[in-house]
Amino acid sequence: MDATFDGAVVRADERARERFYDSRGYGTPVDGALELAPVEAAHLLFRGDLDSVVDGRPDADGEELDFRGFLATTAVSEVAFSVYKDLRGRGFYLAPESGGDATTSDADIFAVFPRGSGPWDDQVAYRIRPVSERADVSAADLLALADADGQTTGVLGVVDEESELTYLELSRPAISGSSFHDIPDGVVGDLLADRVLVTDPPTALHERAFYGQRMDDGSPHLQLSLVEAAYLAGLGTLDVAGGQEALADRGRTVEGARFDRRLRAYSALRTAGVVPKTGFKFGADFRTYADVESVDDLGHSELLVRVLPPESVFSPIDLALDVRLAHGVRKRMVYALTGADAGIEWLSVARLTP
Repeated sequence: MDATFDGAVVRADERARERFYDSRGYGTPVDGALELAPVEAAHLLFRGDLDSVVDGRPDADGEELDFRGFLATTAVSEVAFSVYKDLRGRGFYLAPESGGDATTSDADIFAVFPRGSGPWDDQVAYRIRPVSERADVSAADLLALADADGQTTGVLGVVDEESELTYLELSRPAISGSSFHDIPDGVVGDLLADRVLVTDPPTALHERAFYGQRMDDGSPHLQLSLVEAAYLAGLGTLDVAGGQEALADRGRTVEGARFDRRLRAYSALRTAGVVPKTGFKFGADFRTYADVESVDDLGHSELLVRVLPPESVFSPIDLALDVRLAHGVRKRMVYALTGADAGIEWLSVARLTP
């Protein structure tokens, strides 16, 4: 069987279509023959289904490349090959979204077809981007991968230094809850160094709406975080000397520009009917409760939320750490990518076993 590598794809003769595409979902039929993406050709060479590929690049001498020689051309990275091989071993058919052309950016993303389906069925279960554990990934790239049509799941396929695979599912969650509570106006608070003290709070403020923390069991005094206080002051519910601006100024003094991002995320969560509380013990900005009726019957928090600027860049090892921690405490990891305006992009990351 003749197969020639031209620097972008491997072109095989008409026998390859029946042997590799029709029965096993490799490649793209073109004029009766078959075009294979470099990663597909590498896998066939690895399995011994192809003995060799002729190097037909203009600056090459037409030598026959075996698996080792083909990888040495750098037409396919060992990271992408590791993901491709693993998914094939799990029983999936998959192909680069570029259709095989190694010179396009889509060659870095695999379209993975549902088990029992192939490229001829026009259904995609996962869009998987292979990445080394050492390669940083921008928030913008993760959001783009998380964009889905409701049937396709965006996935980061992380290959560690020992070629073990970790799959991280990416999604844009709809944040919503049923925790809406009326708080009477005229709550008076005193601004302290980095929190607000309310000495005579209405019962509903903490017991129903879960704002603040009692100073002690049975104590009437309630402590509000600066972000809680700034939000309540913005609603006109809390009266503090200097108003919301004084609270915001104190927040910026305490934690810099991060305070404004956290306040926008906090406000968005409350507006969606979700109660945010500190997530410090879990290394996050907030833990959240979607359905709070009373503090006495609180239930379990569902999300850990980290508030980050939209230009953030993630290390796969940090993503894995966040996801592992969230899973260990039965929560889901969510990033609130919060810019200078009011817009927030929500990104959820979780472990996946394809």
